[in-house]
Amino acid sequence: MMHKSYLEKHKKVFFSLLLGQGKLYQHCAEVENQARDMFDTLVDQMKEAEGVTEQLKEENQMEWVCRIQNIEARAREIVISELIYK
Repeated sequence: MMHKSYLEKHKKVFFSLLLGQGKLYQHCAEVENQARDMFDTLVDQMKEAEGVTEQLKEENQMEWVCRIQNIEARAREIVISELIYK
């Protein structure tokens, strides 16, 4: 869990508080679920905005793969900066 590691290293007081209250893993699981939902939403929005469709996948699979990987990398960076390292 990236968020747990981040809290442990950079937010020690908050980490200790959650751990002491027995809420650390619940908190991290919630952040993980939010991150997964945000990632999926961002990928879908970027695919639509950039015209990355199933038709492109059928016509030019290599182009589709490159564009999907780029979209996923950008979405991952947004999720990490907005949710994980916050």
